[in-house]
Amino acid sequence: MSPRFPRVSGEELLRFLQDGGFAVVRVKGSHHVLKNAVGKMVVVPVHKGETLGIGLLRKILREAGISLTDYQSYFLD
Repeated sequence: MSPRFPRVSGEELLRFLQDGGFAVVRVKGSHHVLKNAVGKMVVVPVHKGETLGIGLLRKILREAGISLTDYQSYFLD
């Protein structure tokens, strides 16, 4: 059986992406646009008290080029 897929808020995902080399380049409303040194850009919605849906979370990780195992090891350790 595969390990649990942790659900996180937009703020927690922002922190994870920033630790992984992404930086916030602009904010419009509740949407934070992040970019890394390679030029990959992702948009993370940050709404107070809400966790991101699994589908949106997987899409953001795929766009950022981050594997699910790296994500899981960050939040489960």
